Amino acid sequence: MNIVCQNRKAFHDYHIEEKVEAGIALLGTEVKSLREGRGNLKDSYVLAKDSELFLINCHISPYSHGNITNHEPLRTRKLLLHKKEIERLRGQVAQKSYSLIPLKIYFKGSFAKVEIGLAKGKRQYEKRDAIKKKEADREIERAMKSR
Repeated sequence: MNIVCQNRKAFHDYHIEEKVEAGIALLGTEVKSLREGRGNLKDSYVLAKDSELFLINCHISPYSHGNITNHEPLRTRKLLLHKKEIERLRGQVAQKSYSLIPLKIYFKGSFAKVEIGLAKGKRQYEKRDAIKKKEADREIERAMKSR
């Protein structure tokens, strides 16, 4: 599994309840650009429309050796899942106020895949608590290392 890009901020801003693997419908120059490692998931999200899922605001830079047929970097990309999976995810997003957040883009064999997280937003105080816990763990590690 060759990871192209990750959305690290998603783990800070959301509680990830479940992870789902989906394929992406890409153009040829997008695949080449991803193989160069030129993707960014910051501020991207997944939207459900008419029993289909779309990846919105995902930036894939234009291919370096491309010509006028290069792709638009921020275009909307269709995600490929089974219909039952899409309906299940749409139901949970509608009823339980979850969000669908892309966590990482990677290559599995020759196919580009996106890992989508079914996420619930963290409150501000939960984020502060997580930061305090990380700092405390680091201090403990430093103390143990110096002994």
